[in-house]
Amino acid sequence: MTGDPLPAFGFRVEASQGAARAGRLALPHGEVLTPAFMPVGTYGTVRGLHPDEVERAGAQIILGNTYHLHLRPGEETVRALGGLHRFSTWPRPMLTDSGGFQVFSLSGLRTISEDGVEFTSHLDGSVRRLTAESSMEIQWALGADIAMAFDHVVPGQASRELATEGMEQTLRWLARCRRRHAELADGGARQTLWPIVQGGVHEDLRRRSLEGTLAQGPWTGVAIGGLSVGEPKPVMHRVLESLAGGLPAERPRYLMGVGFPDDLVEGIARGVDLFDCVAATRNGRHGSAWTERGKLNIRKAEHRASEEPLDSGCDCATCARFSRGYLRHLFVAEEMLGLRLVSLHNVRFLLRVGEQARQAILEGRFDRWSEAWLRRYSGREDS
Repeated sequence: MTGDPLPAFGFRVEASQGAARAGRLALPHGEVLTPAFMPVGTYGTVRGLHPDEVERAGAQIILGNTYHLHLRPGEETVRALGGLHRFSTWPRPMLTDSGGFQVFSLSGLRTISEDGVEFTSHLDGSVRRLTAESSMEIQWALGADIAMAFDHVVPGQASRELATEGMEQTLRWLARCRRRHAELADGGARQTLWPIVQGGVHEDLRRRSLEGTLAQGPWTGVAIGGLSVGEPKPVMHRVLESLAGGLPAERPRYLMGVGFPDDLVEGIARGVDLFDCVAATRNGRHGSAWTERGKLNIRKAEHRASEEPLDSGCDCATCARFSRGYLRHLFVAEEMLGLRLVSLHNVRFLLRVGEQARQAILEGRFDRWSEAWLRRYSGREDS
């Protein structure tokens, strides 16, 4: 199902089953079929992988990191070299985060005020400032299709008081982000701004955040932040369920920083359209591979003489060519190729989860597919 052409930044739900949705998002650098995983290119590259490899793996959109690109090489360097798409040679859509999560993770190295955040660079110790306005200016210079609003992230087990403070601060910063982004865009349509719903694990705060966010709209998409930061997974699921009814049905929903395989399936079941996470390549660099039957550590001696691929059901370039025995050899020998091949497998694994979920939604069998997938992945297939 395609329907009429979508306008710039338009989104169409093509099928649904329960809360799960199969959609189509139009961006300046191409369309994104959802649900979809976005590989993370922190420094303008998905770590260890060539852009062609990422594209062949099925990536439709990747994420760049505002904080890291601001520190190195600097947004003005990226702008002078044609923007992040040309700089990185990635031809498809891109999204940049706001820098809020990275500043949150600095903990003792930053000070938060009404104006913004003052932090110490982890590279050279210099003192920097990041505000709602400067986050918009950096992201505009980088030139991704989607820019994220600057937000105040709190830990998953944050008190109600701290979660309220972060949520209210995020709403105040959102108004400033919207104003500055509009000034930069000046009626142009090469980049859109998405807000971020905060509120910790407190459902009423999440609803207040969503109401305050929508009141400042309209928006072309809405993100949910501050989850998968230490809270139990059932709590994350409960928060998503509490938000589902209030999120605009005609806009894409992006769950930030969440990207383990079972998290994708559970999130899609609760109405999420887009995901991102560094875990695919981070785990891959340590020899941890995802398979249809759970996680596999390729470093283990049991794989030394195995002729099996990482996952017999996978269609990635790694599984099509290399055995577990060879991959283990690469890790034992400390060859870079091993890190790259398992990272590539993990990226493709997550992209394929999104593709399979979309097809199941379009065919009206998502509930059966997701239940079977989760049972197999968790090792409960025969229980």
